[in-house]
Amino acid sequence: MKTLVKSAALAAIFGLGASGVYAQEVTLRFQHFVSPASANPTHFMEPWARKIEAESNGRIKVELYPFMQLGGAASEMYDQIAEGIVDGGWVIPGYEPGRFPETEALELPFMVTKSAEEASRAAWEFSQAHLMDDFADVKVLAIHMHGRGLVYKKGPAISKVEDFEGLKLRGPSRPVTLLLEKLGATPIGMPVPQFPESLALGVVDGGVITYEQAPSLKLDELTDSHTDVAGDMSLYNLYFIWAMNKDSYARLPDDLKAVIDANAGLEASAWAGRAHDTGDAEGREVLRAAGHEAAELSEEATAEIRALGDEVIAEWIAQMDAKGYDGAGLVADARAAVEATRAQ
Repeated sequence: MKTLVKSAALAAIFGLGASGVYAQEVTLRFQHFVSPASANPTHFMEPWARKIEAESNGRIKVELYPFMQLGGAASEMYDQIAEGIVDGGWVIPGYEPGRFPETEALELPFMVTKSAEEASRAAWEFSQAHLMDDFADVKVLAIHMHGRGLVYKKGPAISKVEDFEGLKLRGPSRPVTLLLEKLGATPIGMPVPQFPESLALGVVDGGVITYEQAPSLKLDELTDSHTDVAGDMSLYNLYFIWAMNKDSYARLPDDLKAVIDANAGLEASAWAGRAHDTGDAEGREVLRAAGHEAAELSEEATAEIRALGDEVIAEWIAQMDAKGYDGAGLVADARAAVEATRAQ
């Protein structure tokens, strides 16, 4: 009996649990702004958190807080992480227009493929050359893109460019709102959490978003149709980072830092992208089962939109040049990263 008591005391002193593994040493709180049932939380964030816990032998616990449960707005996520309000989280730089302008190179029309995994690999590589200084306030764990961007709306699906005329459409980033404006729509920028209510209240007629977000946003109920472009390049895309507070990381002992590092980088970025590809397949099935009208624009209509997209790109290059960036160089490097990924 004395031996058991002594062993328990030693276990407590040295942080050992009854199973012989190290007891939890740190809890990391990660926050995001979407439903826990949506693709990235389901297929990336949650498994990533459990993998960190398993590989740390339970010494790290990762808590995930959806719907901004720890407070703040989706547009504040980068500063929340940088300032240590949370230990980590999910950031859409495009929710803060003008702050991270180089990220927009990958969000330009028809820039990346419809494969989120491919696009995410390209985003990681492009970012190593152009964006890590911009994100110096945080520890970047993964950089990724979502899957194909679609146009959802109330009423019949879009079948020609003229159908965009006069529609009030939600847009998540500056590049896509510029394209929507070229198409004759009235773009209304808003983070994804505001989209369902805006549809229900008639603030917007529809908007651009992915397949995977459809179920959690109830787009099968709030809209009647969705439209894709022809070909293997996405109408638009969105750039994300999965990041950690630098002090939270620095406080970890070296062996636990190694666990975080082993689950960061190119392959973590690809994993986050695959989560969206998986979610797209699931969301597409939900829409099909609901009888949601699905349409794909003709090659001719898609070519018209691409021509307008080229105008957006040319104007974006000029704007970036005026700010002191090499706009054409950024576009060329983004395209090269995408092509390199497609060649793998």
